[in-house]
Amino acid sequence: MAGQETHYTLPRPAFDKPVKLLIVVAPFYRDIADNLIKGAEAEIDACGATHEIVEVPGALEVPTAIGIADRRSNFDGYVALGCVIRGETTHYETVCNDSSRALQLMGLQGLCIGNGILTVENRAQAEVRADPQDQNKGGGAAAAALHLVALSRKWGGPRKGVGFLPDAEEIRIAGDNKGDPVA
Repeated sequence: MAGQETHYTLPRPAFDKPVKLLIVVAPFYRDIADNLIKGAEAEIDACGATHEIVEVPGALEVPTAIGIADRRSNFDGYVALGCVIRGETTHYETVCNDSSRALQLMGLQGLCIGNGILTVENRAQAEVRADPQDQNKGGGAAAAALHLVALSRKWGGPRKGVGFLPDAEEIRIAGDNKGDPVA
């Protein structure tokens, strides 16, 4: 009973430099997708960020579009939106698992992605999760992307020495410390 649950929501992150997100949406169920977009845009606007929207044919193409954008553009983060409703075949599992896995792998590689691809049993569940006045998972996905961008910026400074790596970009030469032992 999702309607009776209360969930903690992190405070919105604040940014000192502009943030630009790409919303990648699979509009197979146009009304659901439009509501997810509304939620995402409201959250992005509330943080003072900007965004662009691109549409792809289905949920399986969402990760590919994000990968292309990451290689060829300058977005800070990504919002993946769409809806997969269980049908009579195993195609549902393939689409849900593969799109989610691809997004997760890109996230583990450092991309800031909020996953708002709904995976539901029926249209009624999708409508509740996309309702701008209720759960709206599009807004939640945008919030996730924004929080990851904030973390990326927080930890994105110069790397400190770890293990055998030097603290600076210079390479120290082993041996006598007389003079300047820098290569």
